[in-house]
Amino acid sequence: MSVAVHYLEDIRGQFGKIKKHVEDALAQVTDDDLIETVDPESNSLAIIVKHMAGNLRSRFTDFLTTDGEKPDRNRDAEFEDAPQRTALMAEWERGWSILFASLESLTPSDLLKDVHIRGQRHTVIEALHRALVHQSHHAGQIVFLAKHLRSSEWKTLSLPRRPRSPGA
Repeated sequence: MSVAVHYLEDIRGQFGKIKKHVEDALAQVTDDDLIETVDPESNSLAIIVKHMAGNLRSRFTDFLTTDGEKPDRNRDAEFEDAPQRTALMAEWERGWSILFASLESLTPSDLLKDVHIRGQRHTVIEALHRALVHQSHHAGQIVFLAKHLRSSEWKTLSLPRRPRSPGA
């Protein structure tokens, strides 16, 4: 297997892990939790999800041929008026479907091609890493906030802590 083929398989897998992690966290929260904020300057879970979906849609629609910041994207609106869970998750699925379709269409020979995001040139690899980091950043926010909101009801998404030994 070539390095490029392995890379494409791995990047798809890493994005898939991020998507699942967020979905597992969101499955634990109530509809009221989705719109809760910890302070006036913070984003709710729903706002972060809406932003992640908007970013994926913009970046990966016509990924190889158009700028990743689409003219019809209203990024500021992503941080306002969170939709209800059903509509929110439909936006979420749409963004991820666009990403995965784009990833499936990539070939090893595409990896060093140029793409543009906000007029800046990136190789496909750089653009994919940029997106992976961005989505990971927000996934961490979602998991942290969901865990905070569910508190003692939270079910871990990874290995549970070992029980403390008595007297420790």
